[in-house]
Amino acid sequence: MGQTISVVSGKGGTGKTSFTANVGMALAQMGHPTLCLDCDVGLRNLDIAMVMTDRAVMDFTDVLAGRCTLEEAAAAHPKQKNLFLLTAPNRETWVDESLFQGLFEEINRKFDYCLVDAPAGLGIGFRLAISGADRAVVVTTTEASSLRDAQKTVMELKNLRTVHLVVNRCRKKLLKSLHQTIDDAIDTAGLPLLGVVPEDETMPLYAGRDIPLLLSGNDCAAQAYRNIARRLDGQRAALMRLR
Repeated sequence: MGQTISVVSGKGGTGKTSFTANVGMALAQMGHPTLCLDCDVGLRNLDIAMVMTDRAVMDFTDVLAGRCTLEEAAAAHPKQKNLFLLTAPNRETWVDESLFQGLFEEINRKFDYCLVDAPAGLGIGFRLAISGADRAVVVTTTEASSLRDAQKTVMELKNLRTVHLVVNRCRKKLLKSLHQTIDDAIDTAGLPLLGVVPEDETMPLYAGRDIPLLLSGNDCAAQAYRNIARRLDGQRAALMRLR
């Protein structure tokens, strides 16, 4: 059986969707059949982060309604073997939570990993995203408002045994100027640290050229995502050093 990992954040703009896309690709590069599932109903953009805007034709509501199978709806990545996308509908719609949990069961039978991109906040989409999760990753930045929202998010994840923290978009010089450390972020959120992703100003350049970060030759943020994927897979990997 596979594992479902919900990627969540209380606040928008933490880089949660980019995290889902890149860690999903890193797991696929390790040989694991991996599904990235967008749960942001009406505001989906995981397809953009995965450079698959023209690939996802059916969404998860089509599977739930029986209009297609999971295999038909899960779009294969054009450049990365073992990586698939199941997108959300691009319109607001009601989703039956019990049916959605059944979808997770089917996903876990067919994929090694499912990374669920939850919408920001703690609404209906968030509850759907964690309804079938085996564990969760809370993505935050070092901003005080982001850390406060991460704390609130943690309170909604009490039913999950394993919840980890990822501190995203870190700048070493900024941390020094604010007299902050990664340890402060860990203490504030109250979670064990899964990884640190440095701010990488080259990422928009690759996105503008429709080149996935992990296929770009970049060795900064890309390596951080690969290290995180290895730790999710139970391997040892050093934390990324900030430059």
